[in-house]
Amino acid sequence: MSQTPETEGGRLFFRSETFAADPRRTRRTPTDETVPEPGRDIPLHARCDVLVVGGGPSGVAAAVAAARQGARTILLERHNHLGGLSTGGLVIWIDRMTDWSGRRVIRGFAEEFLDRLPKGAVSGPSPALWGARDAATAAWWAARTSAFHGIVTHSPTCDPEAMKLAAQEMVLEAGAELIFHAWGAEPILREGAVRGVFFESKQGRRAILAGVTVDATGDGDLFARAGAAYSDDIDERDIHHCMNTSWLFGGVNMPRYQRWRAEQPGAFSAFLQAGRERLRFFDKAFASWRDDVALFMGPRLSGYSAVDVDDLTAVEIQSHRLMAEHLALYRAGAPGFENAYLMLSAPQLGVRHARRLTGVAAVTRGDWDGRVWADEIGVSPSLSPKFPNVSVPYGALVPVALDGLLAPGRHLSCDANSHSFLREIPQCWMTGQAAGTAAALAVAGGVAPRAVPIPDLQATLRVGGAHLSPPAPERATA
Repeated sequence: MSQTPETEGGRLFFRSETFAADPRRTRRTPTDETVPEPGRDIPLHARCDVLVVGGGPSGVAAAVAAARQGARTILLERHNHLGGLSTGGLVIWIDRMTDWSGRRVIRGFAEEFLDRLPKGAVSGPSPALWGARDAATAAWWAARTSAFHGIVTHSPTCDPEAMKLAAQEMVLEAGAELIFHAWGAEPILREGAVRGVFFESKQGRRAILAGVTVDATGDGDLFARAGAAYSDDIDERDIHHCMNTSWLFGGVNMPRYQRWRAEQPGAFSAFLQAGRERLRFFDKAFASWRDDVALFMGPRLSGYSAVDVDDLTAVEIQSHRLMAEHLALYRAGAPGFENAYLMLSAPQLGVRHARRLTGVAAVTRGDWDGRVWADEIGVSPSLSPKFPNVSVPYGALVPVALDGLLAPGRHLSCDANSHSFLREIPQCWMTGQAAGTAAALAVAGGVAPRAVPIPDLQATLRVGGAHLSPPAPERATA
């Protein structure tokens, strides 16, 4: 989520607390042993035009966009719900969709999706306040995660169950087919191109063949297993690589807690310090979509790998223990939490980073200068009012040398600095819509995704409500 940025050595990073893994923890010793697996024929489960693997924000947007273009679309999801980290990960604080002038730049699918949520399922400032800079208004919304750098933004907090249902219904209404409880295991490769996926389920291993596959796993599982190039470097000063299980406390009085924070900052600081001394890992409570529910987005744990099953297990164990320990300390020392109770721990682990595609193009720190890519598929708000909006190219979704696959979402092609904001949910909606649209156009035109005509893609995105920069005679090229 958005934090106060700092500049060091020319690089922008988030100033936020992270908690390093204990170096003394026991790690499994690798062995050279192998176990042979007999060869077998895998049952064909289905054929489709566009297969989307992963039902998180980018996958949902991709499936809706592809199906609306007339492509036979299947969305494969390993959990029992859609929304990914925005729902199952309890990342219900949706980051900024407006730029620093208050203009909404993440639009299209994202705008339609949020507009579908029922009254009472969304908390945030009205459009009339987006971009407001008066101190009192900004301070009030800053305590509710909707103002940064003294500027009110469109950063709503949403009911995760309402988001699950809205995502599901949008996918089905678009005409896409949903398959839950199915884990995309391996890409199907033919002549150097991805042609579908093998997945695991209660029915065993099965296959889906597709004209174009959209890797929306968030961790780049498919493109990595297909042999595509990727990066996994991180900025250790940033939170973009940390992991944790989020949770909710019910029975709280958030207005009382927020008044205490604002009116007694010394007492609040002493409370946090006592928590750190007691637990070492201790974090702040955030507002949610309800005044009686508190959201905890941390403590953020660093030093773990998002593609190591033992590390994932260790983070889950530590996060759940911290949840119970936080409850005891908050009930004892934080006004408004006297009657708090454990409401829900996130069903999905909060992974921020694993791999980043090496794409035809990449968003890098040097691109935060207002340049507009010729193959732009969306615009992201920048991290700070010091920077203009950031153009996102289609090439950031296209592997350098692998055909038949697109990779929207938090594993798109970018550097570690740019990943700190391109991984966020609104940007995943934006790149997912672009990937689904491009996949459908590729199938309809009988071309590889990299050969989709950019003017056609941009025109179709605009029809779908996406915000693109105005045409200009000279633009950067991928």
